[in-house]
Amino acid sequence: MQNLEQGLKSLAGGKLEGWLSQSTATPFKGLLFGTAATFVLQSSTLVSLLTIAFLSAGLITLAGSIAVLFGANLGATSGIWLLAMAGQNLSMAPLAMPLLVFGVLLGFAGDKGKAIGRFLLGISLIFLGIDEIKQGFSSFGDLQLNRYSAEGVRGALLFVGVGTLITVVLQSSHATLMLTLAALANQQLELPQALAIAIGSNVGSAVSTAVMGMIGSARPGQRLALAHVVFNCTTAVIAFLLLAPMTWGVQQTAAAVGLGDNPLIQLAMFHTLFNVMGVLVFWPLQRQLARALERWLPDLQEPEVLIATHTEQVAQTTRARYLQPAALQSVESACSAVSKELQHMGRLGLEVVAHALYAPVQSLQAPLEREDPELRLRLQQQAINADLLYKTHIKGVYADLLEFMGSMVLPMDGVQQDYWHNSQVAAFQLVEAVKDAHRLQRNMHHYLQGPDDAPARSSYLELRLHMLQTLRDMRMLSVSDMPEPEWAAQLQAMDERIAAFDTQFRKHLFAAIRGGLLDSLTVSSLMNDLGFSHSIIQGLRHVLLLGEGHEAARQQQLLMGEAPLIQAA
Repeated sequence: MQNLEQGLKSLAGGKLEGWLSQSTATPFKGLLFGTAATFVLQSSTLVSLLTIAFLSAGLITLAGSIAVLFGANLGATSGIWLLAMAGQNLSMAPLAMPLLVFGVLLGFAGDKGKAIGRFLLGISLIFLGIDEIKQGFSSFGDLQLNRYSAEGVRGALLFVGVGTLITVVLQSSHATLMLTLAALANQQLELPQALAIAIGSNVGSAVSTAVMGMIGSARPGQRLALAHVVFNCTTAVIAFLLLAPMTWGVQQTAAAVGLGDNPLIQLAMFHTLFNVMGVLVFWPLQRQLARALERWLPDLQEPEVLIATHTEQVAQTTRARYLQPAALQSVESACSAVSKELQHMGRLGLEVVAHALYAPVQSLQAPLEREDPELRLRLQQQAINADLLYKTHIKGVYADLLEFMGSMVLPMDGVQQDYWHNSQVAAFQLVEAVKDAHRLQRNMHHYLQGPDDAPARSSYLELRLHMLQTLRDMRMLSVSDMPEPEWAAQLQAMDERIAAFDTQFRKHLFAAIRGGLLDSLTVSSLMNDLGFSHSIIQGLRHVLLLGEGHEAARQQQLLMGEAPLIQAA
């Protein structure tokens, strides 16, 4: 299964993910995609985890992912039909050996050849596994598992528990069913016991997926993991309650088509029947199930203040929010997670810059003044500097982002590689912008406390107002839903205003030197800080422009958010 998964991921690149996002437009399309994907991958767990990753990344809806989940359960029945038809009369080993040889040889034929080789290795190992399990059970011909059974309901429950336990331990319902078919073929299990184990394998599959989905996913992914548990467990309960009539129905159907003496085919029929029954029960309840999941697992409320920093206490280090391990299941979900984390990091960076300018973030929503009445009070009271805010709120997120991006091993196409590179550059420039804010803050703190009529203080007030206006413009652009041409025009207007200020401010400084209003040392500080302000603006602007050519990234509303994440006392 691991070779199949890695081979197909490397071979398909982002195509599987693209199909998934396009194939969930309607519930029926989602059902068909889930069935087809599981048939190809031969792993309902893999399809479920991929779907959880995409749902967590916001690439598909909860309703669409539930339909894919139903399809994955139907597609899982294809595996047991393959195993049942192989039976005890057909050996897969002669076919497996050539596949194994070609799989190894293709491993030396470049990246694409290696991917095909891994896929062929996976198929050959499955075929060999089927034969080995059959031979293994044949060597235990005297072992009669049915002697450990109890009568009636207790006996059925015992084997449901056995199926659940084996699936949880092996992390594969396919493996459980392979073992069951082998034991059934060697008459070491009776048909009712095998049917009970098949029911248990569905429960075990739900438990396995739920554990992995709950641990490594955001809240939407956790909802789908819970939906998997609800669907599989409810289907298992219904199948268990109807075990006797369903067993009779399967036996009668098999007899009608001339397969009445083949318990393997009867087990495959039963497995298909109760999965189809589960889909029929839940199909009209998809919307109700989605609403119930949203009630049981509501979205986590965004705190007004992520971390309150006070002079008398050390704030807890902020870490990444959206870089869940499940997002690494595919390229597109990983890119979406990085985009969301850049949004988080950019918002933090914008707030740190605002604090470095001694302005609360809320002031960016109000009319800006050259000097607000509380500026001197904040200069006197705010003891925490931008460097401490960087170490507390930015550095940990950046470290998590680097670790996440370094853990990505799946192949990318050209567009994805460009996006990955641009994201790395944007994150680096954000970090540099925050570090420059610390350098800028030192002189801001010194000169803004000077006399009201001091030319140096007046110049720093002009520079501060320019930066606050630019931060406000960036914030407005980042949350804007205006058409692309208008958005680009607004961005160009902001760039022109920044360039005009830069020219005028430099002229003002040289005129002040000529007039004797500013000495050369003060002007050198102002020129350096003008450079820092330009670097800060460009660092934040790069994150904003990450959406240019990547509409999905801009729609993530980078730097968005009304409530401040950092509150400095």
